[in-house]
Amino acid sequence: MDVGNGFLHPDRLFPADPATRTIARDLYETVRALPIVSPHGHTEPSWFAEDKPFEDAASLLVIPDHYLFRMLHSTGTKLDELGVPRLDGKPVSKGRDIWRAFAAKYHLFRGTPSSLWVDHAMSAVLGCTEPLTPQNADTLYDYINEQLAKPEFRPRALHQRFGIETIATTEGALDPLVHHQKMQKDGWIGKVRTTYRPDSVTDPDAVGFRDNLVKLGEITGCDVTKWDGMIDAHRKRRAYFRQFGATATDHGVPTAFTADLSATERQALLDKALKGPLSAADAELFRGQMMTEMAGLSAEDGMVMQIHAGSRRNTDSGLFATRGPNMGADIPTRTDWVGGLSALLSKYGHAPGLRVLLFTLDETTYARELAPMAGHWECLTIGPPWWFHDSPNGIRRYLDQVVETAGFANLAGFNDDTRALLSIPARHDVWRREVCGFLAQLTAEHRIGKKDAEIVARELSYDNAKKAYKL
Repeated sequence: MDVGNGFLHPDRLFPADPATRTIARDLYETVRALPIVSPHGHTEPSWFAEDKPFEDAASLLVIPDHYLFRMLHSTGTKLDELGVPRLDGKPVSKGRDIWRAFAAKYHLFRGTPSSLWVDHAMSAVLGCTEPLTPQNADTLYDYINEQLAKPEFRPRALHQRFGIETIATTEGALDPLVHHQKMQKDGWIGKVRTTYRPDSVTDPDAVGFRDNLVKLGEITGCDVTKWDGMIDAHRKRRAYFRQFGATATDHGVPTAFTADLSATERQALLDKALKGPLSAADAELFRGQMMTEMAGLSAEDGMVMQIHAGSRRNTDSGLFATRGPNMGADIPTRTDWVGGLSALLSKYGHAPGLRVLLFTLDETTYARELAPMAGHWECLTIGPPWWFHDSPNGIRRYLDQVVETAGFANLAGFNDDTRALLSIPARHDVWRREVCGFLAQLTAEHRIGKKDAEIVARELSYDNAKKAYKL
C-alpha cells in the first residue's frame, strides 16, 4: 500500500502535540507499506474476473458509494441526478452530469471520512493535483477518465498496485459463484475469495424467503422441509464456497438474539415458516435458532462466523420501493450482546476451533459488553468499527473503549467493508494512522515501550486480520 500523497497532508490525522506526532509518524513508517488484508467487503467479483476498464469517474467513485449519495440526498439532491438505478428502469443521469452534481455539493463533506476517502482516491491513486470543486469538475472528470482507460487502472492491476494480499467478496447462499469460477481458472482464488452470506435463507423476513428455501433444496439435493435437511443444505453450500477460498460466513441480523430450541420446536417453526409469513416474534426466534445452527456448523467446518448486528434497515419505505436496499436509509439501533448470545455461547462457546467476530453499530456496547465478553470467551473477537463508525473519531472511540479490557490480541484488526474499490487503500491508511496515533499517546505516557508499540501497530494493521480470518 505504498502510494504517494499528492495534495494530501503527510501528517493528516496524527496527534497535534509535536512530540506525540513524531512518535506516531515513526510508528506509521513501520506499517505504511504493509500488504492489505481485506477479509470482508462488498466489491464486485466481476471486476476481478473480467478485468475490464471502469466506465468513468462517476460510475467508479459516486454511484456505488451510499456514504456519498445519502449525504447529498439529505440536502436535496435527487438520486436520479446521482445516477442511482431505479427498480422501474426509468432513466437516470449518466457520466458527466452525475460528476457535476457531485462536485456542486462536494463541500458538504468537509471534515467527514468521506472526504478523506475520496481525496485519497483522487490524489494518491488517480494522481489529481487539486481537490474537487465545481470549477474544476469537468477538467478532473476528463483527466480521471483518461487514467481509467490505461491498463494500470484495470481492477487486477489496481489489486496489485494497492498491495492487496487477499480480498474477500460477499455472496448469497444461492449464488453460483460464476465469477469466482472464472478466477479459479485464472489462478486468482486466494487473491480474491468469497464469503458465505446466507441471510436470504436464514431470515424469514427476507424477500422471497420460501422460494429461496426451495431453491436451496434444489441446488443441494436436500429436503429443506425437514430441519436437519435444511441444515445439511447449508453444510453443502458452505463446502462449495470453501472451494473458492471462503474462510468466513457473514450474518446481517437486526439483533444479536440467539436460541436453542428442541428438535420438535425447530421443526414446528420451520413448518410455520414454509406455510406463510411468521409473526415478528416467530421470525426473530427463527433467526435466533439459525444463528446458533450456523455457530454449530462453524465449530464443525472451521469457518469464521461474522455477526453484523444492530442495523434497522431500509427505514425509508418509499426509497426502498423505488430503489431497493442499501440506499443509505439504514439506521443504528440498540443491541444486547450478553443476553442475545447467551444461547449460542451456552451451546458452542467452548467448542474447539470456533471463532465468532462481532460487529456492532451500538457503540455503547464496546466497553460495557463486547470488550468484557471478548476478554473472557476464547471464541469471541471484536471486529473493527463498522459502517457509521469506521471513521477517524470512530476508530479513536473504539480503541479507547475496548483495549483496556479486551487487550489488542482480541481485536480482529481491520477490514474495509466497502463497495468502492478505490477507497480500500484510503480506509486502511486511515486505520493505520489512527492506530499509530493511539499507540503514540500510550508511548508518550510511558504506558508502552516504542518497540512494543511497533509490534502492536503491525498486529493491528496486518497480523490480527490474518489470524482472525484464518488466512
